[in-house]
Amino acid sequence: MASARQVLCLCVVLSVPHVRSEPLRYSVAEERESGSLVANVAKDVGLDLAQLWAREARLVSEDGRQHFRLDRRTGRLAVRERIDREEICGQSITCTLSFELLLGNPLQFFRIEVAVEDINDHSPVFPEEQVTLKIVEMSEPGSRFPLEGARDLDVGSNSLQAYSIAPENEYFSVSFRSQSRRGNSVELVLAKPLDREEQAEIGFSLIATDGGSPPRSGTAQIRIVVLDVNDNAPVFTQELYNGQVLEDAPEDSVVLRVVATDADVGVNGEIRYSFSQAVGHRRPAFKIDAVTGEIRVTRPLDFEAAEKQELSVRATDGGGLSALCKVVVEVVDVNDNAPELVVSSFRSPLAESASPGTVVGLFVVKDRDAGDNGKVVCSLEDSVSPFSLRPAYKNYYELVTASTLDREQTAQYILAVTAADAGSPALTTTQTFTVDVSDVNDNAPVFNQTSYTMYVRENNDPAALVGAVRAADEDVGPNSKVTYSLAPAQPAERAPRSYVSVNSENGNVFVLRPLDYEQVRQLEVVVSAADSGSPPLSANVTVRILVVDENDNAPVVLHPAQDSSPPSSELVSTSAEAGYLVTKVVAVDADSGQNSWLSYHLLKATDPGLFAVGAQTGEVRLRRPVTERDAVKQKLLVLVRDNGRPPLSATAALGALLLDGFSDAHMPRSGLAPEDEGGSLTVYLIVSLALVSLLFLASATAFVACKVRKRTAPKEGTVLYGPGNFQSSLADAAGTATLPHAYCYEISLTTGSGNSEFKFLKPVLPSLPPQRCGTERGAAGEEDFPSGLTAAEEPRPQSAGTLPAGQFSRLPFD
Repeated sequence: MASARQVLCLCVVLSVPHVRSEPLRYSVAEERESGSLVANVAKDVGLDLAQLWAREARLVSEDGRQHFRLDRRTGRLAVRERIDREEICGQSITCTLSFELLLGNPLQFFRIEVAVEDINDHSPVFPEEQVTLKIVEMSEPGSRFPLEGARDLDVGSNSLQAYSIAPENEYFSVSFRSQSRRGNSVELVLAKPLDREEQAEIGFSLIATDGGSPPRSGTAQIRIVVLDVNDNAPVFTQELYNGQVLEDAPEDSVVLRVVATDADVGVNGEIRYSFSQAVGHRRPAFKIDAVTGEIRVTRPLDFEAAEKQELSVRATDGGGLSALCKVVVEVVDVNDNAPELVVSSFRSPLAESASPGTVVGLFVVKDRDAGDNGKVVCSLEDSVSPFSLRPAYKNYYELVTASTLDREQTAQYILAVTAADAGSPALTTTQTFTVDVSDVNDNAPVFNQTSYTMYVRENNDPAALVGAVRAADEDVGPNSKVTYSLAPAQPAERAPRSYVSVNSENGNVFVLRPLDYEQVRQLEVVVSAADSGSPPLSANVTVRILVVDENDNAPVVLHPAQDSSPPSSELVSTSAEAGYLVTKVVAVDADSGQNSWLSYHLLKATDPGLFAVGAQTGEVRLRRPVTERDAVKQKLLVLVRDNGRPPLSATAALGALLLDGFSDAHMPRSGLAPEDEGGSLTVYLIVSLALVSLLFLASATAFVACKVRKRTAPKEGTVLYGPGNFQSSLADAAGTATLPHAYCYEISLTTGSGNSEFKFLKPVLPSLPPQRCGTERGAAGEEDFPSGLTAAEEPRPQSAGTLPAGQFSRLPFD
């Protein structure tokens, strides 16, 4: 009946599912081990194994208990756990477990019924292990003395079948009969009159045997006490008493009253009532008044646990004679159980692109009450939401989308499904379903800057953090998770990628290797931010890393050379005046900026007051005239220090000899550096600086000219060699083949310079005799006509045009 009162609700709006009209019936013996095979369901319903997986086949029972499991790989139905038939069905003749095989896509049900067959796993059990009967000696042969029979939980042929006495005696035999309403009736039959004076007590065993194979048995010890004459046993007014009680009846409520009478008088006529001892240790639900025979409630009753209670009442008189009767108490159901809602499947989040009719959830509602108290109706409280509730099959309901969803309007729906029974008052249960609407990936990540410039000091630690890039995605969920990476680079740009790494999670930018400002001034990479959508969307940003110079190079002394031992010495005349240039210390620093600014200081000298060092020039001069007290041999130690923080320095050791009576012009060298050598070196440095400056100015001028020429590109056949009247002079020369002054300019074009921005054309000129021209020679000292081309061999085009790569144009100009 419990299964008949269960109700199931499913939330989905689909077509009516297919249901098999006839259930699949199987049988299995109780107490089978877990995993024991029952049947091949897939074969019986005509489904292949692939459909079991694809349609998510599962077993659903109305009471929520799963006694069997379905193996989707083989389609076999097997025992999930040990099945105790007596625990599930009691002593019912038939025991059937019903459940459904549920398939999705489309929804389909198959009813399955498994009959649990009884095995002989219980022995007969007497309610009392020892029974004492008091029988008067005047009892007539054939008198019957009722006993509480043994109880066997098994049914059918495995139930109780026979009683016997051991050892057999001449006084008693056993009589057994099975009655459907009163249960098993066992009586001891007196075969021979008793004589108390001959034997006051008789003892034997009463054995109950069932019909199993092998049979099981139970034993009770019977003790017969022979009494003096009490020849009237109590007699109940009814053999069977029936009563009803509400399941919510309070404790100590009177259910009914049993009545027995005894024809004897005095002590032999006094009757006391009691329950026969019940099997089990659970607290009894009823008690009986020993004097009045009233049966009362002792604890709360539960109709769903037991609809009927069977009691055995014994009435015993003062002489020891007794009688038994049966009492059946029917528990009346009240509406004390609210509906229960069990969710079988639920789908959230739901894509906003889901079409109407998409299944969201499936659930079942059950009510343990009976009759109208167990009838349940399900409803959806929010009727304006884009969802609807509709019954699918039996007690199953489906929750489905009734219209399209829009995450931008509503990102989450909270749906309340209410199940109410038909009791009075009605009991309800509400289940809340939270449906999240998932977003689609329609927004690419956006960086918070259009480009990034970061700085790192040279000689940095490996994996140094130099900054971070940040991008945000307006989508939600996985579509908004941004992953950073370095964008693929061209072969020429792969070198910077080997220096830089970006954290994929937070966008932190790291420099992997120490950098040297003197070798690498800046790095430029492209960072890509991609979301986790499908397909992913991405954005790129340029990251420029500038290397900041560190003072990591100490000054290097070029002059005087410090690799000679002893150090070189300068000769100074004793007649030299103050300010006389003794020598000049020359040093360089590989760093840049203020880290390469050098200053010179006299660190140590034989006579510190005699010499002075120019802080910026490094020139060593006499501070005062030489005196006779000054030592002839002077040693100086000059400190060269840069302007870095902290500053780095180097020292230059040099010597000076103070000599009398010599002239600088006739000074013998003998390994000593002449005074004018330092001056020559200064001149060389100045000339080198001037040449570098001129080269820079020439390059800048050429670059500007190229840009101007590109913007003012001439028409075909026109050559621009200079501004102003230069073209008119060229035209005159082309017409007359003469110029006021003849000059020859040579232009060298390398291989592949045909794509250059500069094009040089030859005008149509008459044949010129070979002449020697002044040419600009390259650094390698090239001749007038490189690549073996001489003036006589020079080609003479018939019309103006672009010179081929690697050829020369020789034109006379003013």
